[in-house]
Amino acid sequence: MNRQQRAIAAAVLTPQVKSTTEKERKSNSFHRLFPLLLLTLYALASVVRLAFSSPFPSSFVQTSASSSSTFSAESRQESESLKTHVPSETHRLEAYEENPVAAAAPPCSSFIDGTAESRDEAAAAFVCCDRSHIRSDLCYARGDIRTDSASSSVLVYGMKSSAERVRPYTRKWDAAITRTIQEISIRPGNDSGGSPRRCDVRHEGVPALLFSNGGYTGNLYHEFSDGLIPLYVTAQRFRGEVVLVVAEYRPWWMARYRPLLERLTNYQIVDFSRDRRAHCFSEMIVGLRIHGELIIDPWLMPNGNGIRDFQALVHEGYDAVAQSRPSLPAAESPPFLRPLVQSTRREPPGRCSRGRRPRIAVFVRKGCRALVNQRELVRACQRTGFDVQIIEPKRDTPLDVIHRALVPADVMLAVHGAAVTHFLFMRPSSVLIQVVPLGLEKPAEEFYGEPARRLGMEYVAYNITPEESTLLKLYDRRSPVLVNTNLITNRGWLEMKKIYLDKQNVKLNLTRFGKLLAKTYSHVCGARGIE
Repeated sequence: MNRQQRAIAAAVLTPQVKSTTEKERKSNSFHRLFPLLLLTLYALASVVRLAFSSPFPSSFVQTSASSSSTFSAESRQESESLKTHVPSETHRLEAYEENPVAAAAPPCSSFIDGTAESRDEAAAAFVCCDRSHIRSDLCYARGDIRTDSASSSVLVYGMKSSAERVRPYTRKWDAAITRTIQEISIRPGNDSGGSPRRCDVRHEGVPALLFSNGGYTGNLYHEFSDGLIPLYVTAQRFRGEVVLVVAEYRPWWMARYRPLLERLTNYQIVDFSRDRRAHCFSEMIVGLRIHGELIIDPWLMPNGNGIRDFQALVHEGYDAVAQSRPSLPAAESPPFLRPLVQSTRREPPGRCSRGRRPRIAVFVRKGCRALVNQRELVRACQRTGFDVQIIEPKRDTPLDVIHRALVPADVMLAVHGAAVTHFLFMRPSSVLIQVVPLGLEKPAEEFYGEPARRLGMEYVAYNITPEESTLLKLYDRRSPVLVNTNLITNRGWLEMKKIYLDKQNVKLNLTRFGKLLAKTYSHVCGARGIE
């Protein structure tokens, strides 16, 4: 074959060779990709199957805050019971496995809450602790139990497990304050040998509840949020058949809250530190159960009780005191409760004009977060149509007197602070106006706004502007302290306290605030039917 013929043959065969090579390459690529395609389809099918077979119902997923503007304790969703209310620095939840009585026994929390099946009184002594909550540790003891205040101990004779230590206060996440709480040791009674400690006072068939009255006691908010409400949560199931044993006992606290304590126990309260006698029980709980800031979650209560049930106990206690204490003439009103200031408004016919006028109770602060233009505020309330009750509480103010002043009030007005806790004395249908200084929006909502709504109140937050804060005199108008408060509050509680709690007073813009007063007045007249 000559050179020309070979060239022609090559030209004819080359496309065929190329075609064959491309087919082989595509075939090899298909064989490589086909298994990957099968694996991908199998993975997708597995994901779909798991999604439709998930053991969690869709209602388990927590809805966004925008989907619900109000809260009803009696109709709340199950997902809401998962919330833990703590300051922003402690939102990290910590969970610990409970210390059970035995591998097959109910969890310790069921003994603390009274939901465990009854046990034989003659059964072996045991101690268990529930340390699963971020706010508090609780321990439960059953057997021959004797107090030993000299060693800050609870002795359990026949106890087989090792000693447990607990600080019975409801702010476990707050390490600084928890370290100040008296530590209680629950230990075997015969671990030191010798004869058993003599029983001086025997409480037959009545359990004990031991808790601390230390920490932030002395601040009204903490007295209710950290103490009285958790005490109600833990003790109310006993219906009075429980002995309260108080570590770090304070006589003034007992005098102040006796009307409430007498409705939680039918027995004399034991001062754990000063009463050196050995009090003997067959059952004891050490610590208090807490649900959050000024709240009671009915989903977590064995009988479904809520914050309104606690409020009913408060009303019952202080109403009883009011009935036994005669009313004082207006001229003899105590200094913390000023005489009622009458409205100056002339009502049009048929609109809040017959009978008593709506009443607003204004709480006055001294020092930080005080109302600079208080007198002007009172006159604005009068012009709007309110009778004004000025209340200036102090630490030793009798709560029954404040309770009696708040019961007839339709509106309560206070600047953010411990005094806002008095909203617990108000009727569920009344209005709470909280004046919120700069930088305090989050604690104002968490500590008082949400709890007030849970109680059934109408809650209004009046967030002041930089022009209404006296911080404007201390900082440049463009300072982050005034225009970017999150930058400061994100540095922590101490920084927020130093600036926004301790340095700030409020001068209300009465034109702006007057519009809120007018809306509140219209709401009260319409909702309460005052004529």
